[in-house]
Amino acid sequence: MSDDSVHVPKVSLTETLFGVFLRLVAISCFWFGLNYWALLIGYSFNGSGRFDLLTVPWRVAAATLAVAYPVAALGLWLLVSWGPVIWVVAAATEIVMFGFYPDLFGTKPLILVLHGGAALIFVAFRGVILYQRMRQGRVARFDSP
Repeated sequence: MSDDSVHVPKVSLTETLFGVFLRLVAISCFWFGLNYWALLIGYSFNGSGRFDLLTVPWRVAAATLAVAYPVAALGLWLLVSWGPVIWVVAAATEIVMFGFYPDLFGTKPLILVLHGGAALIFVAFRGVILYQRMRQGRVARFDSP
C-alpha cells in the first residue's frame, strides 16, 4: 500500500532562525519608517525637521525612506521574496546618505554598522541554507535509482 498524502519537507532549524531574524529586521525597519514619518510631519526635532523646512536632498531621501521602510517591514514580516529586496534598497540608500554624503546628511556611524552587520548575517544565513539544500539534494540524487 502506497502513501498518497503529500509530504511537506520539514523546515530546518536554520530556516526557522532565519525567519526570526527577518522578523527582527522587520521590526527595526518599521521603527526606522516611523522615525522618518515623525521627521516629515514635524514631530521630532521640535518641528525643525518638517518637510517644508528640509533641504531638497533631505526631502527626497526622507520621503523615499518613509515609504520604503514600512513596505520593507511588511515584506520581511510576511517572509516574502520582495521584502529583503526593498530592505536592501532602503539600507543602501541610508548607507549612501550617511557614508558618502556626510556634508549633506551628517554622519551616523551606528546606522552604517547596523546595516552592514544585518547584511552580513543575512548573507551568512542564505549561504548556510543553500549549503543545506544542496547537501540534501545530493543525497537524494545519489540514492535514487
